[in-house]
Amino acid sequence: MDDDRILIRRAGPLQGEVSIPGAKNSVLKLMAATLLTDGEFTLTNVPAIVDVGIMAELLAAIGVRSERLGPDVLRLTNDGNITPVAPYELVERIRASINVLGPLLGRCGHVSLSLPGGDDFGSRPIDMHIKGLEAMGATFELRHGVVEARADRLHGADITLEFPSVGATENIVTAAVYAKGTTVIDNAAREPEIADLCQFMVGMGAHIEGIGSSTLVVHGVEHGELHAVAHAVVPDRIQAATYLAAVAVSGGEVVLRGARGDHMDMLLRRFRDMGLTITATADSLAVWADGSLRSIDVATLPYPGIATDYKPLVVTMLTVADGVGIVTENLYPGRFRYVEELQRLGADIRADGHHAVVRGVPRLSGAPVRAPDIRAGAALVVAGLAADGVTTVTGVHHVDRGYDDLVGRLRLLGADIHRVPAG
Repeated sequence: MDDDRILIRRAGPLQGEVSIPGAKNSVLKLMAATLLTDGEFTLTNVPAIVDVGIMAELLAAIGVRSERLGPDVLRLTNDGNITPVAPYELVERIRASINVLGPLLGRCGHVSLSLPGGDDFGSRPIDMHIKGLEAMGATFELRHGVVEARADRLHGADITLEFPSVGATENIVTAAVYAKGTTVIDNAAREPEIADLCQFMVGMGAHIEGIGSSTLVVHGVEHGELHAVAHAVVPDRIQAATYLAAVAVSGGEVVLRGARGDHMDMLLRRFRDMGLTITATADSLAVWADGSLRSIDVATLPYPGIATDYKPLVVTMLTVADGVGIVTENLYPGRFRYVEELQRLGADIRADGHHAVVRGVPRLSGAPVRAPDIRAGAALVVAGLAADGVTTVTGVHHVDRGYDDLVGRLRLLGADIHRVPAG
């Protein structure tokens, strides 16, 4: 793929303010939930990221129109003419496409959803979604990579998730809104983005208790009882963490407008352990760093623990910290693919299975690197801020899927960073 490149040179301390856009991991799920009822929805604080465009295309294929009313405002119109089929060519481009399953099953009683690749249910990450929906009366059939889900009318059920899966929690709670009776989801995921989705649906007229806790109780409503609403997307804690990491390796003093410290408690605690000074207010974070960091040991865990999406940023900070840090990945084996790229910049990292041992070096050195995914791409950009010479990041299309003008925002803070168009 012919791709833009990001060029970074070390430029010293960062200064100023940066605004934190709405969360990728919330807005895509909110967009899917507009399938539940007719009307005009208005979402504000919508990030300008590629994945929002892909989700809009998927929803258009199903029957919901989207239009940008401003830089961060999205109107979604559901006129009730819904075709509950999610086509492969759109589904394969975005993992969040699975989030149309719950709303469509609850509303239409039938969904045809393509799954990228293979015919094996068990190994798929959606087995928990399926078990939960089956407990509510849905039946599933898999033919030629297409899941056919059916339910005349879902009914309430007591569901205990084996693991607090974000996607399964979201699909079950969106389906349960129209289920007859009461659904209880135990060991539900507790991420702020799930609370945002639940509050969005409560605004629409859904009855959900226990929002933000590990037990969600949903009392089903009748079709026609929900209505369209306006809603502001919760700020993106992963983007906020990216700017914190940028200040950590560069030094400086930056205010993150819109960042929610209460959504990042554990991470902020560990960043303070590394030597950052962070002050939280209701709607901002102020961070100060002198460019010297201490190593710590970190393990990823479900929320409110350290998110796996934060990990590439933490590893990058450890590459220039004083001492040795051990990072343990408890959720997704194989999510250390970016380590080789950091090693190209001179990082001293040994990765083995679920663990990475990071020995800090005084400074990284610039080199060409390639982003393997969204978060690793952002981490490589941060690493470039701590590297002598020029760091060139390719694979920038990954970064665009989850970051709203990362280059522009860092430049405003004084970073020496440029985006070079492909060609």
